[in-house]
Amino acid sequence: MRIDILTVVPELLESPLGHSIVGRAIKKGLVEIHVHNLRKYGIGPRKNVDDYSYGGDAGMVMMVEPVFRMIEELKSERTYDEVIYMSPDGQTLTQGISNRLSLCGNLIILCGHYKGIDHRIREHLVTMEISVGDYVVSGGEIPAALLADSIVRLIPGALTDETSALSDSFQDNLLSPPVYTRPAEFNGWKVPDVLLSGNPKLIKEWQDAQALERTRQLRPHLLDE
Repeated sequence: MRIDILTVVPELLESPLGHSIVGRAIKKGLVEIHVHNLRKYGIGPRKNVDDYSYGGDAGMVMMVEPVFRMIEELKSERTYDEVIYMSPDGQTLTQGISNRLSLCGNLIILCGHYKGIDHRIREHLVTMEISVGDYVVSGGEIPAALLADSIVRLIPGALTDETSALSDSFQDNLLSPPVYTRPAEFNGWKVPDVLLSGNPKLIKEWQDAQALERTRQLRPHLLDE
């Protein structure tokens, strides 16, 4: 898999994509992640990538030309499954979306900044818009890193135990059951006896019941889906 991320602040992506599971997946050759500075195609001697908006609204807007030229350059080299724009009003990121995107070969992720991007980019270049929640952050870089992480960890070989992702929250529209580790008792707080029983059938039944109950309490809408 290859992920190309387009941004005006590439430095924001260096640490999140260089360590832990994503960093190891890159070193293993399971995924390529390339961060591109949109100022490469900035306008004029100062390489401007933003301008005032028509209509006089407050805030600067990312210009169409730098984004268009960079996407055209990338598309001339390979075919992309999706051109994704990280947007507050996109479809909310879910585990199902991450599952589907993890099966793709090449993705472009565009990070907005300032007041947003020229809407013509969204109309003519973007194929998918994703939001990480109903709130606004300073730019799309952190959401892009979050999306990339949620995709990469699903690639076979990215996790030490490949079955671990199958039991993550939301994989079956259920939250994960509680998890515990040693010691079996600490400060008077005990691990449930069933988990110490050594009986796989009873343990699985307990985990399923806990997952269902936690989902009912914390995310009841998932049961409707």
